[in-house]
Amino acid sequence: MKAMIFAAGKGTRLKPLTDFCPKALIEVAGKPMIEHVILKLKAAGFTELVVNVHHLAEQIIDYLATHDFGLTIHISDERGELLETGGGLQKAAPFFMNDNDGFLLHNADILSNCDLQMLMEEHNSHPSALATMVVSQRKTNRYLLFDQEQRLRGWVNKQTGETKPKGFIYEEGKYEEYAYAGIQAVNPRIYQNLPEGRFSIIDYYLSVCDEEEIRAFVATDLKILDIGKPETLKEAELFLKEL
Repeated sequence: MKAMIFAAGKGTRLKPLTDFCPKALIEVAGKPMIEHVILKLKAAGFTELVVNVHHLAEQIIDYLATHDFGLTIHISDERGELLETGGGLQKAAPFFMNDNDGFLLHNADILSNCDLQMLMEEHNSHPSALATMVVSQRKTNRYLLFDQEQRLRGWVNKQTGETKPKGFIYEEGKYEEYAYAGIQAVNPRIYQNLPEGRFSIIDYYLSVCDEEEIRAFVATDLKILDIGKPETLKEAELFLKEL
């Protein structure tokens, strides 16, 4: 199985730590963030990884070159331009577009107890699904909205009233309201229509959700921590012990 780790971000929420160290290499419980993700992927049966890089890219490239995880690891080089998640996925097309099986996308700053094997099995059991997103019920202002069949229908910012896609009308209580957890499975046919340039993959999904099947994977008893903020760095060691 193949997976991609998004590690190109500038980590602005973790400044000044990220002025001299890429976010993916900031240590959590004695290991860089990205190592926790790599080891989780390996334990779940993934054998080939793609890591995108931009900010202080050479440090991540050197780290991966000098640490043997027993996996094939490729670099998707975005040093010329930071492409966000959608553009980063498009840049990595040569590694995935000719495959028949689904592959995984995982943010470098996410720790969780999500069963990645179960996610892939669920995704592959729906051949028509373009993507299957790990979501959770947590308090936020911005929600992805899914129907009773767990298919993406829209997005709402409850603080501002903004909705997506264009023309979508939000109705309280009509949809399942979830927050994205930074992990998803993707069908390689996404490359048939995926645009080039810099864009968010979530915004792309919202633009095509009327025509394409974008599914929710609601993980049972999901524990998840976004370690992209200073306050969560302090929580992360205890979080890992609990996992």
